[in-house]
This record gives sequence, structure tokens and C-alpha cells, in this order.
Amino acid sequence: MLFLRTYLRYRLALDGMIRRFLTTCVVVAACFCASERGYASTPLNRLVGCTLVSADWADGDSFLVRTAGGDEHTVRLYGADCIEWHIGDESDARRLREQRRYFGITKAGGSPQESIRIAKEFGEAAAKEVTKLLQQPFTLFTAYADARGDGKYKRIYGFVVTSEGLDLAEVLVQKGLARAYGVSRETYHGMTREEYRERLKDLELLAAKNNEGVWSKTIWTNLPSERQQQREDDREISMATGNAPLLSGETLNPNLAARDELMRLPGIGETLANRIIEGRPYETLDGLLRVSGIGEATLSEISQFLSVKSTE
Repeated sequence: MLFLRTYLRYRLALDGMIRRFLTTCVVVAACFCASERGYASTPLNRLVGCTLVSADWADGDSFLVRTAGGDEHTVRLYGADCIEWHIGDESDARRLREQRRYFGITKAGGSPQESIRIAKEFGEAAAKEVTKLLQQPFTLFTAYADARGDGKYKRIYGFVVTSEGLDLAEVLVQKGLARAYGVSRETYHGMTREEYRERLKDLELLAAKNNEGVWSKTIWTNLPSERQQQREDDREISMATGNAPLLSGETLNPNLAARDELMRLPGIGETLANRIIEGRPYETLDGLLRVSGIGEATLSEISQFLSVKSTE
């Protein structure tokens, strides 16, 4: 009888330990999946009845929006990147060159000047397409994430759905007026960040096959070498940045810094800067380790230039 009581107490204790262990596993797995799917991100706000506000600086992926309540926001689309056509400084010019190389059009028209003119025309065409698509009130989904590309202008990331239920970024990419590129996140209809990014890539491939928009000017035999040249330039810039880090004592907040500011960190190029923005918010610097491409060595190198403070 004593043996039976001892055995039962042992089994009850063991069962309790197993239940606690399994519960912990489930919680950890759920947190991991949530992080992978982007559930850890701030929830999206659904703003219906938004209208487009005319602005001479607007382009296809960045424009001024007025909400039904009268608030105005400069919105930067998730996942799509239209060609720059307002070139105000050297940074804009470099980005235009990078975009021309991506589409394989740096030799279009027979000269750099003509290639630039053609590219800008498609940038303007994208802006006009947005104006046409957003003539009627539309819906904006946003978590008010800071979308400053160069730190000069206050912008927020968002998804825009037209009055006809079309995803604006998808339309622009499918028409060949934007490339599938840039910051993304879990969508308003539950698609994961990676799923949305891959969908845009598929639409981009379809646009290229059909010679839509910018792709109609692509010189396909030149495209591989043009993209290779851009990759080499990116690596050179990354090395230069690593040799010229931020000044001693100068720090950035990874929750607030603009893309171009993050690219001042040693070894951080545009791709990693975008991934850092996608992974926000970070409660500690160790949170950066969940960013693909940032390991212990990279974090150790850049942590002296980072400080996580209030995101207000």
C-alpha cells in the first residue's frame, strides 16, 4: 500500500512537470511563429474614407493622404518602389541610377541623358496612375511606422486599398510602374510579410514578361551586368561605411532612425537597413539578432552606435 501511494505521488508530480514543460513549449513556439509572421508588429489601423491630397512632390509610392477625420499623413507604400522623378540632391540621383540598373535601362535611348529622361517619365506616370486610382475615397491600413527614407521628411508606412478593393502596390507592380522592393510586413488580410513580398515578386515577373511599363524599355542582354555593377557599388559603399563609422559618442535609435541613417552603421547596407526597419520595435539591442543577416559579430560592431530609448 505504501508503495502504491508513493508511486501515485510520483506519477502526479511527473505528469505536472510534463504538462508545464509542454505548456512552455507551446508558448515559445507561438511566440516564435508570431514573430515570424509579423504578429509581434504593432497592429494595423483601418482608416476608411481617406482622400488623396494634391502635392507637387508626390510620386507613385509616396503621397499625401487626408483621413476622414481631417488628419493629413504622408504615406509610403509597403513593398513597392516607383522610380524617382523629383531629383533634388545627390542621394536622389544615386537612387535613380540604382533603379535604372534594376530595370536594365541605363542604355535605353542610346545615352545616359535619354535613359534618365525615360526613367523620370515612368516615375511621373506612376504618380499619375495613383491619382487616377485614388479619385474615389479609399482605405489606408497603417501602424504609423516611421517611413523616413532619408530623414528629411516625416512619412508613415501603409497599405492602400482602392475603392474597387485593389491593393495599390500590387497594381503599380503589375503595371510595370514599380518594382517589388522595400520594407514590408504582415498585411491587412493576414498574409505574412514573406508571402506578400513573394506575391509582389510574382507580379513583377508577370509585368516583365508582358513588357509592361518600365519593362518595355529593358535591354535584357544588359540587365545582368547592370545589376552586377550595382551590387559591386553597394559592396564598395558598405566597405567605405565600415571604414568611416559614426562619430564617437554619436548614437542612433534603431526604432526611429531613417533608412539612410541606419546605412551609416558599419557594414549596414540598404537591404539590412530595410530589414531593421521591418523588425521594429526593439526593446533591447539584442532584439536586432532576430534580423536576418545580423549576428553576434555584426551586433557587437554596431552596438556602440545604437541606443534603445522611448519610441515616443
